[in-house]
Amino acid sequence: MEGGIYRGIGNGTQVDGKVLQTFQKNFVQVQDILDQNRLLISEINQNHESKIPDNLNRNVGLIRELNNNIRRVVDLYADLSTSFTKSVEASSEGESAGTLKSDGKTSQKRIRSG
Repeated sequence: MEGGIYRGIGNGTQVDGKVLQTFQKNFVQVQDILDQNRLLISEINQNHESKIPDNLNRNVGLIRELNNNIRRVVDLYADLSTSFTKSVEASSEGESAGTLKSDGKTSQKRIRSG
C-alpha cells in the first residue's frame, strides 16, 4: 500500500497510499477518543445521579477532560480535511498534467511536490 496510487473518492480521483494511511491513522485516533468520551460521559452521569459532593467535584475534572478530548477530535478532523484537500488538489494537478493519447484518453502522470 505504501507509495502506491489508488483510485478512490468515487469520481476516479487518484489517492496516494500514504494519504490513505494518514486517514486511517487519524480515524483510529478519533474513534479511540470518542470511545474514551463515551466512558467519561457515563461516569459523569453516574456521579451526577449520585449527588455525592466528592463525585460532583470530580465531575469538574472529568468535564474538562471531555472538553479537551472534543478539541482534539476537532483538530484531527481539521487535519483530515486539510490532508484530503491537498490530496485532491495534487491529484487534480496530476490529471491536468496528463498527456493526451491518440485514442483521446489522458495518460496519468504523478506529480510529486517537494
